[in-house]
Amino acid sequence: MVQKFDFQELDLKGAYLIKPFYATDNRGGLIKDYNVDTFKANGIDHDLKEVFYTISKRGVIRATHFQLVKQQPKLVRCISGHVYDVIVDLRPNSPTFGQWRGFHLTGENTNMLLVPKFFGHGYLVIEDSVVSYKCAEVFYGEGDSGIMYNDSDIGIEWPFELIGGEENLIISEKDLNLMSFQEYTRRTK
Repeated sequence: MVQKFDFQELDLKGAYLIKPFYATDNRGGLIKDYNVDTFKANGIDHDLKEVFYTISKRGVIRATHFQLVKQQPKLVRCISGHVYDVIVDLRPNSPTFGQWRGFHLTGENTNMLLVPKFFGHGYLVIEDSVVSYKCAEVFYGEGDSGIMYNDSDIGIEWPFELIGGEENLIISEKDLNLMSFQEYTRRTK
């Protein structure tokens, strides 16, 4: 079986849901989730500069993270496990400003998200997971920021029932002290 790359641009302009190249036979399989020429041929300029992985336990929530300077576009794929991945449009002049979309990314479905500049990104870990980030900018710690996972103005509908309820969340101290969407909006005016 051979599955070719498939690029689906989302209604949050510049964000994509992508199926990677995936070939299987009686030996197993091969997944190619990035090729600069294939991406460019599909109108995506994603200049790979940094790759990292997060390893997370079931119940971990990674809030809506972004960088205030040196924005970090990223190609995100769950290599193993299952996460509910969320992107938020944080471009003040965008017609979809403040809107979010959520996707189930699993090791089995191989789906990826291309998260553009000026988007927030976070996820809820449904099963112990390894998530790959292929970034078009290096991480710049001084610009690291985020918005609370439960911000009422954005209103993300997290599937907490899949981890046995919100009381089972595992959240970092940093993510407990992030700004609100209103604070972000005041900063960007």
